[in-house]
Amino acid sequence: MQLIQSFLAACFPGETIQLDPITGDASFRRYFRFSRALQHYILMDAPTPTEDCGRFVATQQAFANAGLQVPQIIAQDIQQGFLLLSDLGDTLLLSKLTEDTASSFYRQALAQLAQIRKISATSAGPLPVFDQTFLMREMQIFIDWFVLQHLQLSLSEQEQRMLQRHFLRLADSALQQPQAGMHRDYHSRNLMLQPDGSLAVIDFQDAVTGPISYDAVSLLKDCYIKWPTELVQTLSQEFYQNLVAQEELSAEVSPDQFQQWFDWMGLQRHIKVCGIFCRLYHRDGKSGYLTDLPRVFDYVLEVTSRYPELQELDLWLNTKVKPALEAKD
Repeated sequence: MQLIQSFLAACFPGETIQLDPITGDASFRRYFRFSRALQHYILMDAPTPTEDCGRFVATQQAFANAGLQVPQIIAQDIQQGFLLLSDLGDTLLLSKLTEDTASSFYRQALAQLAQIRKISATSAGPLPVFDQTFLMREMQIFIDWFVLQHLQLSLSEQEQRMLQRHFLRLADSALQQPQAGMHRDYHSRNLMLQPDGSLAVIDFQDAVTGPISYDAVSLLKDCYIKWPTELVQTLSQEFYQNLVAQEELSAEVSPDQFQQWFDWMGLQRHIKVCGIFCRLYHRDGKSGYLTDLPRVFDYVLEVTSRYPELQELDLWLNTKVKPALEAKD
């Protein structure tokens, strides 16, 4: 804390500042809130080498230049990993979602993705590319941390080959889509409702160039709240129609083709998240995410049960993985 106090002393000479910790995210970053002269601030402590404070700054500038509402950077010490940010409040979109408000808020959030899709680079250079290697590495987390570590299951060579075939199929589907700027964790906990009704964006530092459906499926098939299938399909098809109208997607791509892209993109994401949530628990001691694990796994089964091409994966998940997960409850 001494380094933090030294940083704050340089920002506010001669003043004593009382920091209030804010519940952290899934990273190694820490956040604190404080007030000075009727202004509210956020201190972000992003320790090196686990966090890249410079990337956060570069991405913040790119998002702000694209017209998105993001925290303003008031002061920085990149070497120490400290950022002084404007305070966007503590009203997560998640806290305001109801059956009556969901459609309106989600349409607003989906419309905002048009600005993110236009971002291809920051001052640090082009955005990283969400390529096959990236996609496959993410899905390996499912095997390493969900299947092997959390469920304590073993995999035969045949099962390993089956998983690799399906993972490659999902990666190919993702790469068939138009590629654009992508937040990569766009959901109700990373959108802050502002007093004027607008939505501010946080946790954007992992932005990449990737599949055009990714952020939409991250939002609509949220790992922290679930909506009726009919609502998700309605909004995903509206999203498709808007992409075609804005000429970001060829009209030759049928609604059914886009729906499969959307569903399989969600499957890739939720396979990864099953592993991420378990890694957060077993490696980082963060047990809170385990309460959301059954919901995420249900998303996986919904998609594998719907597509004949995924029948082999679906059978394995239902006969081997699901019973093991249920036994953990």
